[in-house]
Amino acid sequence: MARITLENIAHAYRPNPQGEADYALKELDYDWTDGEAYALLGASGCGKTTLLNIISGLIRPSRGRILFDGQDVTDAPTAERNIAQVFQFPVVYDTLTVRDNLAFPLRNRGLPAAQVAARVQAVARMLGLEDMLSRRARGLTADAKQKISLGRGMVRQDVNAILFDEPLTVIDPHMKWELRTQLKSLHREFGHTMIYVTHDQTEALTFANRVVVMHEGRVVQIGTPQELFERPAHTFVGYFIGSPGMNLIPARIEGDRAHLPGGTIPLGRGYAGLSGPVEIGVRPEFARLSDAEGLPVTIRRVEDVGRHRIVRADLGGTPISILADEDEPLGPDRTRVVFDSDRVGVYADGWRVEGRP
Repeated sequence: MARITLENIAHAYRPNPQGEADYALKELDYDWTDGEAYALLGASGCGKTTLLNIISGLIRPSRGRILFDGQDVTDAPTAERNIAQVFQFPVVYDTLTVRDNLAFPLRNRGLPAAQVAARVQAVARMLGLEDMLSRRARGLTADAKQKISLGRGMVRQDVNAILFDEPLTVIDPHMKWELRTQLKSLHREFGHTMIYVTHDQTEALTFANRVVVMHEGRVVQIGTPQELFERPAHTFVGYFIGSPGMNLIPARIEGDRAHLPGGTIPLGRGYAGLSGPVEIGVRPEFARLSDAEGLPVTIRRVEDVGRHRIVRADLGGTPISILADEDEPLGPDRTRVVFDSDRVGVYADGWRVEGRP
C-alpha cells in the first residue's frame, strides 16, 4: 500500500487552457492516507473518472504532480505504479477458467503455486465464486464475470492501491448490497488503499471511510459520511447526500436571524458580511410541522415510504421536504414549519459560512 499525494493537480482535455472553465478537473491538493477506503462521488461528468485515471497513470495531468510514498510518479506508466484497477464493465479472459483468471496476476509475478492457490481460494470464497472455479469464463453471466474482475483486482496483496470505476454497474440490484459488504470486509481484512468511483450515494456511504464529493470538476468536500450529512460544505453536498436532500431556501441574514418568506427564524450562530446569493440549508430530518409556531407552508402531498412519511410543502414559493414519523398526526391545522436552529446552515454563493458563537 502507499500514501498517494496529489500536488496542485489539474487537467484539461483541450490544448492551451486559458481559464478555470477549460479544466475538466479543477486544482486539487490532497493526501490519500495509506490503507483507507475512499469513494469518489458525484454526478456523471463531474471529473471522477478523470481523477481516477490520473492516479492510475492512464492520464497525465495538465498541471501538478502525483506521488506514491513521496516518490514522483507523474510520468510513470501504469505498469510501474503497482496498482490494480477494476473497470465499469467486466474484463475477463473467456478461454480461461475462473481459477486461472483469478490466478493470472499472481502467476505473472512469479509467486509459488501453493501461495497462488491459497490466495485464489480465499478471494473466491469472499466473492462466492468457489463453486465455479473450474468453469471457463465464457458463457457466465455479466454478474459472475464482474465478480471475477473484482477478484482479479483484489487478489494481489502487494499493490499500492486498488481503483474501482463504477464496478457494480452491471451487477444485479439484489446482489449489489452483498458485494458492497464483501468489498468492505476485504478492506478490513487486507487493509488495501481502495478508491471507488460511483454516482450512487448509497454505494459511497456504505463502502468508504471517507467520501470525496465532486461537482463540475471540483472537489467540494472530503469527509466521513457523518460529516457530509451533518455539515455539508457546499449546497451540492447537501442536495446530493441524503434522501430527500437538504432544503435550500433563499434568505436574508442579519446577525443571528434569517429572514425567510413568511417570517424570521433564529440561527444557532451569528453572521456578518455575507456576499453573493445567500441561502439557509436545513435537512428534512430537522424540520417539523406545527399548528401554532413557525413559518406558514402549503402542503402539496405526503409520501409514505414505510419507516416515515415525506411531506412535500411550499414555503413562500420554495419547495421543501419535511420528515414526519409514521404515527405523527398530519391534520389540516398543521400548516406551519419549525426548523431546529442548531441544525440550520448558512450558505453564501453555494459555500457554507461558519458563523460566530
